[in-house]
Amino acid sequence: MQGTARNFFTLAIIYSLCGMALGLYMAISQDHSQMPTHAHTMVAGWLMSAVFAFFYHLFPAIGQKKLATVHFWLTAISGIGLLVGLYVLLAGNPAIEPLVAVSSMAFYAGMLLFAFIALPALWKA
Repeated sequence: MQGTARNFFTLAIIYSLCGMALGLYMAISQDHSQMPTHAHTMVAGWLMSAVFAFFYHLFPAIGQKKLATVHFWLTAISGIGLLVGLYVLLAGNPAIEPLVAVSSMAFYAGMLLFAFIALPALWKA
């Protein structure tokens, strides 16, 4: 695995470790108030980043393009902002909500960019 694929899979592993650590913390403390953060970390972080990694691994030429790099950084930065912001928000700090909103929209933009990158490659004759 190289380039964008390696970057996304590295990010996926980091997300999985963070999400599992949060899950363990909730189980040990019996405080499940961060369940939405845990779920977002595992699905939006671990699962989506792993899927992106395998796509770019299967289509290495696409992973070498500038647009793939933009996709990685948009997804990485907005995802971290979303998850950290969500954690802080659910901890009782509503002032962080604008960060969560902007990060959510940017994360969605990353998914739209992925659709723009991936769908033509998948439907190419």
